[in-house]
Amino acid sequence: MAREYAGRLLKTLFGLFLCAAGSLLGIQANIGLAPWDALSVGISKVSGLSYGTVSVWTGVVILAVDLLLREKIGLGTLLNTVLVGIMVDIMQSFRLVPLLDNFWLGVPMLLAGQALLAFGSYFYISPGLGCGPRDSLMVALGRRFPRTPIGLVRGLLEGTVLLAGWLLGAKVGLGTVVSVFGISFLIQGVFRLFRFDVKQVRHESLFATFRRLEKRSTEA
Repeated sequence: MAREYAGRLLKTLFGLFLCAAGSLLGIQANIGLAPWDALSVGISKVSGLSYGTVSVWTGVVILAVDLLLREKIGLGTLLNTVLVGIMVDIMQSFRLVPLLDNFWLGVPMLLAGQALLAFGSYFYISPGLGCGPRDSLMVALGRRFPRTPIGLVRGLLEGTVLLAGWLLGAKVGLGTVVSVFGISFLIQGVFRLFRFDVKQVRHESLFATFRRLEKRSTEA
């Protein structure tokens, strides 16, 4: 069982790394930010904190809301909350990806970032260790308003986040439109490629993970 969890954990971490790399490319493409990136960048501009720091604290706040809404929290949820923002900061510190000022170069960079996010979503969701705090919030709100289509819930949530980011000074443009609509198609394509049905995943809570590992260590 320990080996099984190690494999699931490594797969989750790899997925989170891809998500961080995808977010970085989207930011550095400089043609318009995805909603949650816009919020983090906007707060960063106002507060002077790094993108990663803002992303982590935003995730913590959302995580608290998820808990209040009684949404299941897993090990993957906590790792997502903390690591993605930190990974983006680390990659930015090495300046491996320049901030572009050319729209036509920004478009392929943004699309590459979206592709990485799509693959990252598969790798971090498929082990069943929990969705990220933002996805969990969408699911929790969907449960609270069962008569409202989940697409509308996501649209209203991301629209509110995007508006807040824009008001705080984050860049909104064509890249934002591509991010909002393109990621759904890319994720669908990646899931089909791996023959992965996200609806069949039964995420394991953090407490269930600890109980199983504790039981295993006791038996050993």
